[in-house]
Amino acid sequence: MKRILSLSTGLGVALTLSTPPALAHDPVFGLGPHVLYKGGVETAVEVAHDKAGEEKGSELALELTYGITGDWAAGFDIPYAVRKDDRDSSRGLADLRLFTKYRFWRADSLGVQESAAVMLAVNGNNADNDVTPPLGNGATDVITGLTYGYESIRWYRWASLRYLLPGENDAGLRKGRMLRMDIVGGWRPEPPVYKKPDTVWLLELNGEITERATLEGTDIADSGGTEWFVAPGIFWTLRNFAIKSGIQIPLASRLNGDQDATDYRFKATFEWHL
Repeated sequence: MKRILSLSTGLGVALTLSTPPALAHDPVFGLGPHVLYKGGVETAVEVAHDKAGEEKGSELALELTYGITGDWAAGFDIPYAVRKDDRDSSRGLADLRLFTKYRFWRADSLGVQESAAVMLAVNGNNADNDVTPPLGNGATDVITGLTYGYESIRWYRWASLRYLLPGENDAGLRKGRMLRMDIVGGWRPEPPVYKKPDTVWLLELNGEITERATLEGTDIADSGGTEWFVAPGIFWTLRNFAIKSGIQIPLASRLNGDQDATDYRFKATFEWHL
């Protein structure tokens, strides 16, 4: 009996110890509660591309995140953007982004971790907007968010809400406030093995509800609306290196006035944990 209890305890400890490395996952397009350990550093390169009608955009961003405590992380990313429409194209540095995330709740059990976090981000006003198309909106935007995550050896699920509060630029233009909603599921085909590649398949449902933009307090008719996307993706890790990638495919849209709906959005992120 003692031998059986000892074996069971050993197995439980092994599962618990093997879980944390596999839990360092967040969705591709949604928001997750993952934070770094105290003193941890994460560097990442993100590649993104989107298309809506004749308008196309690409972005290459360098991101750095630092673990202030075991529950609080902060960082910044520097994006370089390329924008094209049916007549012109432009390229250069886009708005610098500062962000922070705080995990206020965590519950661990055998092979499972549940957690919740809040986030705050600021999109600066440093992009070149004297080009066509402009590389920013000429204002400082604030984003707040709340996220929950359930992560086990086999299954993952996340849910999040984000709220974008845009600023007003010098011309009196203010983009519409936006509410983003994400529901994400993940599945790992094989249990993780230390020092071997680990794969998690993801499926996201992403929604965006945007109010009309305003110009000097007057609503702009051809702005705002609702879009929903389904986004298959993958998260692949090998020790302290990770690749996550996905594509947003339009599911439904109801935009105000004469606007081009999104055709697709693609994102790939290459992460390195130090």
